[in-house]
Amino acid sequence: MRRRRPLLRAAAVGGGAYMVGKNNARRQAEQAQYQQDQDDRISNLEAQQAYQQAPPPAPAPAPAPAAASSPMMDQLNQLAALHQQGVLTDEEFTAAKAKLLGT
Repeated sequence: MRRRRPLLRAAAVGGGAYMVGKNNARRQAEQAQYQQDQDDRISNLEAQQAYQQAPPPAPAPAPAPAAASSPMMDQLNQLAALHQQGVLTDEEFTAAKAKLLGT
C-alpha cells in the first residue's frame, strides 16, 4: 500500500495544477474578449463622431439653361439683385418684372 500514496499525491497535485491552469486560461480569454469588445465600442463611437462632424456634401450647381445669357434674363437677374439688396420694394420689383415680360 505504500506505493499508492506517491501516485495519489502526484495525481492530486497534477489535477490541481491542471485546474489552476485551465482557470487562468479561461480568465485570460474572458479578459481578451472584454478588451476586444471595448475596442469595438470605442471604434464605433469614433466612427459615429467622425460621421457627425463631417460637413454635408455641397449640392452641385444647377446647369445654366441655354437662354440664361439672353438680355431679358440679364435684366431679370439685375432686378432680382436690386430687390434682394432692398433697393426695390416688392411693388416696384413686380411692376418692373411685368413691364420687362410684357404682361
